[in-house]
Amino acid sequence: MRKLKVLLILSFALFFASKVQGQTNSGVNNAELKGSYAFTFSGNSGNVSVSSGFASVGRFTADGAGNLTNGELDTNGAGGGTRMVAQPFTGTYSIGLDNRGMMTLNISGGSARLAFAMLADGNAQFIEFDASGGGGTIGSGTMEKVDTSAYSTARIAGDYAFGAAGLDNSNNRASMQGRFTSNGAGTLIHVAGDVNAYGTNYSMNFTAANYAVSNTATGRGTMHLAFTFGGTPDSLNFVSYVVNSGKLFIMESDAVSTATPLLNGVVVQQQVPAGGFTNASLDGNIVIYLTGLSSCGSGAGVPKAVAGLLTPSGSGALAITYDENYCRAPNSVTAPGTYSVAANGRVAMAIGGFSLVAYLVKSNQFFLSVSDSNVLFGFGEPQAAISFTDSALKGPYAGFATYPPTFAVTVFSGEFDADGASPTGNLTGTEDIGAPSGPVFGEAFKARYSVSSSPTHGRGTMTVTSGTGGDTILYMISPSKFVVVSSNDPNPTILEFEASPVRSSVTLSELSVNPASVTGGNSSTGTVTLSGPAPAGGAQVALSSNSTTVARVPSSVTVAAGATSASFTIGTSAVTSSTAVTISASFGGASRSASLTVALAPSSLPTLSSLRLNPSSVIGGLESSTGTVTLSGPAPSGGAQILFFSSNGAASVPFSVTVPAGATSANFTVNTSIVLITTSATISASYRGTTRTAELALLL
Repeated sequence: MRKLKVLLILSFALFFASKVQGQTNSGVNNAELKGSYAFTFSGNSGNVSVSSGFASVGRFTADGAGNLTNGELDTNGAGGGTRMVAQPFTGTYSIGLDNRGMMTLNISGGSARLAFAMLADGNAQFIEFDASGGGGTIGSGTMEKVDTSAYSTARIAGDYAFGAAGLDNSNNRASMQGRFTSNGAGTLIHVAGDVNAYGTNYSMNFTAANYAVSNTATGRGTMHLAFTFGGTPDSLNFVSYVVNSGKLFIMESDAVSTATPLLNGVVVQQQVPAGGFTNASLDGNIVIYLTGLSSCGSGAGVPKAVAGLLTPSGSGALAITYDENYCRAPNSVTAPGTYSVAANGRVAMAIGGFSLVAYLVKSNQFFLSVSDSNVLFGFGEPQAAISFTDSALKGPYAGFATYPPTFAVTVFSGEFDADGASPTGNLTGTEDIGAPSGPVFGEAFKARYSVSSSPTHGRGTMTVTSGTGGDTILYMISPSKFVVVSSNDPNPTILEFEASPVRSSVTLSELSVNPASVTGGNSSTGTVTLSGPAPAGGAQVALSSNSTTVARVPSSVTVAAGATSASFTIGTSAVTSSTAVTISASFGGASRSASLTVALAPSSLPTLSSLRLNPSSVIGGLESSTGTVTLSGPAPSGGAQILFFSSNGAASVPFSVTVPAGATSANFTVNTSIVLITTSATISASYRGTTRTAELALLL
């Protein structure tokens, strides 16, 4: 019953909040996630005995202050209840000082929670934590900023390469890769592709192919491919979400069956040189990384992970060194090989008795699959032309476990720091872990590493000393990205690390209130001061009062980027005796407090005698009303602060209004929202322990 309910609501990450350890995220870096994003997710749902593939693609808008709007997602998986089509959602998020975040999605009466790690480019890596007690969902994905101006069929035009992989309803693995040319009007031409159908590779002969960006508000679209392979006709339908005119996330939208695996992947712009690709399009060092499933002595469906360095000559010869975790044992291979590049970017490789197929995105970058029963699928990226040593692996990185091929894989996301020390570097950080046994937040991570430029350029070793420990092999793509394969994890996948935002060293240094003593009903001003200029996006300082009935503060105040301080209003209420209130603020791991004394008002002070609304009846959303508060006598020196409250959110009032010193009244505006039925709102005004009310009718 639990699994069915999970699948019907979201199929990933539900019931999370009640099953995990707590994590404190202050939201100090919420501004790092701002704008429109598309996301893709791949994983497995079930338990340690029975599981099946699950995937999702979608989009949302983050406001930079912790709120998600305009969310939409599609899901698919084996079995009933896993498919959702253009499902709307909202949500919230919070990003801590170390750039680790938590996200809650609100959808169809349920809530889903993810852990994510921010990248330096504003994108994020995330994992899902539904697994608990041996059951749930294990998976990971990425969120990427989108260009909303590309939300049209016409903007998806030109040459593209694509790649996708996944499982059928019996957990047989398949992969597909290829290329096409889009005419910008919905038709795909010059389509070519290869499919590894459960261990047998076939060329695909396409008979029809089309696409459409059907929703110009969300970037959601569809793609249809009809083809034959091995003489058998077939077709696949995909749902897509636009990242930009050069990239789309795609997911198979048909019901998952033996004939239709759940393929999840990406379409990217293909940069075809004049005259087409040639063997010279592969020339230099390329880091490859792939995942698959193997049949071993312990049975079928054992995860396999491979990372290595491919060095093509530019003329058809190549050399390769790779490390793999195959049938739960490490293996290192160095071998020669050959390759041939077609003008459309298809690459045929032969290495040590194995056949490989790649489709070029651009020179030295491609989708890659191995034509064997492991159905290895992954990517090749050009390695930076520098000398790699420990010093190249230095600075902040976000890391996560990519493309987990089975439910047994333990996934993580986290933020890490590498010191670049020689002869042995140190990688430390904090990771959030999703495992079948249950999620773990904020786990400390420590490892030692060594990177060399010889004999294999950019290859290194890393020994994890925290947790259960372990040995790994890493390959540097550039100083800002490297991939890792475990040597002794029984359920391996590729671990990917990319540069993350530089951690801010700015903290909260001071909190002051002025004046430090006020008569109840009047206000004071609080000021927060940072130890240095606020980072890009500003610094959100959390605020609180230990007695909100006496003194109230906003939940936070933002110090603008580059500024060192910001002020906020402290509202007070009348008291029957002098009361000391503690105002607190926190940011950057530091907390500060200040005391405010709220004094008893002298008996000579005026009281609030009336509250009137004009008009007292308005059309909701179209009209506003003007309120007037009147005192029993002239306001004292400094004025009289009148506090307001509305019983109905459709009628909004200001927090307060001040009657100027010597005056006896002041006006304020009651703004309204559209209502579905005629209703009313009670507007309240308070000053020195006296409250007056007035009714405002809200009409259709």
